[in-house]
Amino acid sequence: MSELLETIEDGVATLTMNRPEARNAMGGGMLDSLLEALPRLGADNSVRCVVLTGAGGAFCAGGDVKSFAEGSSGGGKPPTQEQRAQMLRPGFEIARLLHELPKPTLAAIPGAAAGAGLSLALACDLRIALDTAKMTTAFAKVGLSGDYGMSYFLPLLVGQTKARDLLFTAPVITGTEAFELGLVNRVVDAEHYDAEVQSYAAELSQSATVAIGYMKKNLNAASTGTLSEVLDREAAHMARCFTTEDHKQAVQAFVAKQAPVFSGE
Repeated sequence: MSELLETIEDGVATLTMNRPEARNAMGGGMLDSLLEALPRLGADNSVRCVVLTGAGGAFCAGGDVKSFAEGSSGGGKPPTQEQRAQMLRPGFEIARLLHELPKPTLAAIPGAAAGAGLSLALACDLRIALDTAKMTTAFAKVGLSGDYGMSYFLPLLVGQTKARDLLFTAPVITGTEAFELGLVNRVVDAEHYDAEVQSYAAELSQSATVAIGYMKKNLNAASTGTLSEVLDREAAHMARCFTTEDHKQAVQAFVAKQAPVFSGE
């Protein structure tokens, strides 16, 4: 059974983490598949939006804690700290790929999102959650400091003070509470969840994705760059967007008082 399912329909690529028996806890096969799929989908012009979700009513429970326990009690010489860091770091690229993909990424959260699983959701541009979905940073509960970009994304969304509270005490919050904190963009009840996810993804896939790709570059750089650097980058990206068919068509539609139809070109 594949640990990552992939479908593409009407410009929307959906990646479904598929270890439902473990609430989609990360396994080596899942990580490898995500590392392969994300760059490929980012380069595919027919893909206009990428949705990341989980099978079996969960999003992703993060690292497989049972495997941590098995590893710590197993025989053989344990890796050094440097060796362990080198083993961990390649998988963390998934967060960077989601963050930098040149098209919108949407995390659809139907249930549990914990630890690194929550990190992956935060690495996406946007998040939609079931109102009863349970979310937690979790790391403090298992004596770990956090990974997959948690310490980068969480303060950007909720501020340093709240981020420290969520990390240090690791409360379990619902999708509704996550929405109130600004962790998710939309929250939906069970009756309307599937339809809202589909509608949100369709809306994103029909947008001016070339421009959105440059918006992402601007926003990502703005968090660490100076104002002058941001203004320079905005000028360069605006100049590029002026040449796109999306912009030209949208201008004509505006003059004709019609809705634009974007092609991602």
